[in-house]
Amino acid sequence: MAEIILKIENLTTVIGQQKIHQNLSLEVAQGEILGMVGASGSGKTVLLRTILGLMPFHKGSIQIFGKSLKELKRTGDFRQKIGVLFQSGALFSSLTVGENILIPMKEIAKIPDALAQELMLLKLAMVGLESDVAQKYPDELSGGMTKRVALARALAIDADLLILDEPTSGLDPLSRRDFDHLLKTLQYNLNLTVVMVTHDVDTLTAICDRVAVLVDQKLFLGTVNQMKKHPHPWIQSYFQGSLQKKDR
Repeated sequence: MAEIILKIENLTTVIGQQKIHQNLSLEVAQGEILGMVGASGSGKTVLLRTILGLMPFHKGSIQIFGKSLKELKRTGDFRQKIGVLFQSGALFSSLTVGENILIPMKEIAKIPDALAQELMLLKLAMVGLESDVAQKYPDELSGGMTKRVALARALAIDADLLILDEPTSGLDPLSRRDFDHLLKTLQYNLNLTVVMVTHDVDTLTAICDRVAVLVDQKLFLGTVNQMKKHPHPWIQSYFQGSLQKKDR
């Protein structure tokens, strides 16, 4: 049995007077890619931010690597074990690509400069970028390259869990396929565990082992094929409608 990397039990989140999630439970195993979808306002990003400890929750529990969020943050393990890729890439525009990737190596892992430089180039190679990209600035990159650099930074300190928020948004179809292939390759080679929000059915079908659908404050889990047959009206509309558009 694969180790459970992320375990959520009976999670309820409330913002102001609005209940966002109610009694959500979820387990994600090591080496699994879990895709998360849901209607606008269903709380996908809220759930990611809650997992990352950036938002409080009303009740329930979250464990990562067998430890509570509170314990992980207290011991300092949290920042070293989780890599994050935000929707925009969130690169620092005033820093070069190389400097962006070096930030977590120096500030979190305290890796010596010479070794960090070598590792930075290795991370670029891992995401399919040449070493000369390290000297470029974010505004010199294409959308696909920006996503790859952001992924390299998320991988900078060998995180065991990646949290990705719409990693292929804004990319053309070819760049999306390339990025999907890259994630699948990294999963295979590094046994990475990935939790990702995406709206792209092609991505869900191509690389996700399971799908979590947020709707009506609840979470429904299954494979893409199982979701295609799910009786909930929104889930049916999402998967069947997306597939029909794809076939046109």
